[in-house]
Amino acid sequence: MDNLQIFLEQIKVEMANQTKEIIAQMDEKLVPFSREMEQLKLENQELKSKISDLEKNRRANNIIIYGLKENEISSSHLLESVIEEIKKDLNITVTDRDINTIRRIGKLTLKNEKPRPILVSFVCNWQRNDILKNKKKLKDIHISEDYPKDVIRKRKELLPKLTEERKKGNYAIISYDKLIIRKGNPGMEKRKRDSSTSPAMYNQPRKQPATAKENRINAFDLMRGRSNSFSASLLSSTEQKQ
Repeated sequence: MDNLQIFLEQIKVEMANQTKEIIAQMDEKLVPFSREMEQLKLENQELKSKISDLEKNRRANNIIIYGLKENEISSSHLLESVIEEIKKDLNITVTDRDINTIRRIGKLTLKNEKPRPILVSFVCNWQRNDILKNKKKLKDIHISEDYPKDVIRKRKELLPKLTEERKKGNYAIISYDKLIIRKGNPGMEKRKRDSSTSPAMYNQPRKQPATAKENRINAFDLMRGRSNSFSASLLSSTEQKQ
């Protein structure tokens, strides 16, 4: 019985050794494939990054307009409505030559509760940026940048974190698809510093520096003083002799 037990243990050890050897050989053969897979992952990541940059650049001159009533009868009519709305609220003059393309986004249905958004692509990026800077002045419509779907999804996911950080008193904004956080609120601190400065400091009259005329020594006064001193000394000496 003991010999059988020893024999079984030897078989187990031999099988374990063979298994390790087989696994080592397989790993050695799989090393080139693993390296190739890692290389493919890197290349795939680079391609995704390039595609993302291309998509971002393609939309760099675009804005999306929400809330404009959908009562146009043609694309030219829609263009006129957009130009008029921008001029009315932002006082920015846009002509048909400044816009490359304009169209509604989404499918038209018979019962649209809300007007479809409008995609506007400008010829020049600076004009698009000028409108975005002043978008808070808009009354009946609102404007946003043209983001890809994955960026829109990412921005929505970041909104709760944005709200949380602002409640903590931190400076937080969403820039494209990233959340930027800075401890404290620089704008609030600046306002506190400005308000803590006493206005009386600025009401104090400044001491005017002495002018060159005031600093200049009058040579005649100096000579007159020396002459009087000399006369007094001479008179005193004469009286002593008498």
